[in-house]
Amino acid sequence: MTFNKLIKGFLLTAATISLAACGNNANDSDNADKEPEVIKVVASPAPHAEILEQVKPILEEEGYDLEINIVNDYNTPNQLVVDGGADANFFQHTPYLDTWNEDHGTDLVGVGNVHIEPMAVYSQKYNSLEDLPENATVYASTNPAEVGRFLGFFVNAGLITLKEGTDPVKAQLEDIEDNPKNITIETSIAPELLVQTYQAGEGDAVIINSNFAIDAGLSPIEDSIALEDQDSPYANLIAVRPDEKDDPKIKALIEAVQSETVKKYIEDNYKDGSVIPAF
Repeated sequence: MTFNKLIKGFLLTAATISLAACGNNANDSDNADKEPEVIKVVASPAPHAEILEQVKPILEEEGYDLEINIVNDYNTPNQLVVDGGADANFFQHTPYLDTWNEDHGTDLVGVGNVHIEPMAVYSQKYNSLEDLPENATVYASTNPAEVGRFLGFFVNAGLITLKEGTDPVKAQLEDIEDNPKNITIETSIAPELLVQTYQAGEGDAVIINSNFAIDAGLSPIEDSIALEDQDSPYANLIAVRPDEKDDPKIKALIEAVQSETVKKYIEDNYKDGSVIPAF
């Protein structure tokens, strides 16, 4: 091989390597400039949004940007998901979701349990349910899916009995068989307003969902006169449209929210038992 041919071969090889390097840099640049895919989740303020904040950095590593939209009521979150304004919501349990779907002709589905918030009874007048007087008035949620849940307090305390064959989860007020103290359970106040009812000293007792209690600075364990058992079937879940349940970003969301990081966060930050992992 002549010297000139050797030089030409060397220059050709160098140019090839240079072009390949430029191509790789271009690909690296494209990857770096790629916008993360957004996952929009509607959630109650506490503890739902607090838990989702712990999920953000996990999803960032997977190339997703978690956008949390905080809503403090029980109707808006499902409608936003149905209408496509959000990819998922995190605020409800299965009995509520089933009832909402039935009432609205929708088919949202739960794709993963996250935690349980034990419901509790609060009173500024009495120290236990058994202390409630005759003709006592107890305020509870307007949510029909919660009726069986709060009736369980009175059944367990021996204050009422349900008609034979009644499903405790689906029980309604009309399913009460015996009520010796003639306790009135008033379901005319929206769940998000029950804290104010308790703080105003209305009625003899008030049953409050833990997310609203926590948000108002109440401790379900320290401030209540009765607390739901930890084996409650009312686990809070992530709900989505049925056609989205197998979407990679939804799967990534569930994997992140059911991670050991999130489990440890719940256990470390809600040591009073007001929030318990359900996965």
